[in-house]
Amino acid sequence: MAGLLFIISAPSGSGKSTLVHELRSVEKNLDFSVSYTTRAPRGSEENGREYHFVPRERFEAMIAEDELLEYAEVFGSYYGTGRSALSESFAHGRDLLLDIDVQGAEQVRERLPEAISIFILPPTPDVLKMRLTNRSRAEGKVEDSVIERRLAKAQHEIENYHKYKYVLVNDVLERAVDELSAIVKAERYLHDGDDLTRPGVQKVLAIAESCRVSHSAERLRPVLDAFGVVFSS
Repeated sequence: MAGLLFIISAPSGSGKSTLVHELRSVEKNLDFSVSYTTRAPRGSEENGREYHFVPRERFEAMIAEDELLEYAEVFGSYYGTGRSALSESFAHGRDLLLDIDVQGAEQVRERLPEAISIFILPPTPDVLKMRLTNRSRAEGKVEDSVIERRLAKAQHEIENYHKYKYVLVNDVLERAVDELSAIVKAERYLHDGDDLTRPGVQKVLAIAESCRVSHSAERLRPVLDAFGVVFSS
């Protein structure tokens, strides 16, 4: 049986990488697709860990040869996901997790509408700005213009939250990890045709269901209001 494809998107600085790391430590048989990019490594990033860092010429050759499941150009650099990651995971009976932006997620949903999409929201604009500033400081260079550009991009990305099946607010890390884990478990239960009456299963399903956009108005509205985005289920 083919595996499941999970998509996670979030504005830069939302804590998505930490959430993905924590999720993979508690959920087994979940592969992570390392994206390709033409930008230079930042800080302690290593080739093959955070990204596959490739020359622009190589990336454009991958586009021409249809080797990418999705790709986008962001701030002058390409980012994309190799098709091989999906086929390899499914061939081994494992699920695949993609960490991609809203442009890439849109492309994947068009090609694979069965993909399970999850959007991560930062709790407030101030928290997001602080995280972006701290990241820039860790990279050894704080440029207000870069931070403001990323904040503007975050605003645009957040406006797309309603296109996702699930939405989480990353205000308390432990809770966000529990919710993310519940979503993965719930989708696996439904996909595999498990006995949904088993002890503990209903609780997992309830947590996942509470993260659906249509069931999250009370929690999402104040966060979206802070970013100037109108709630729409």
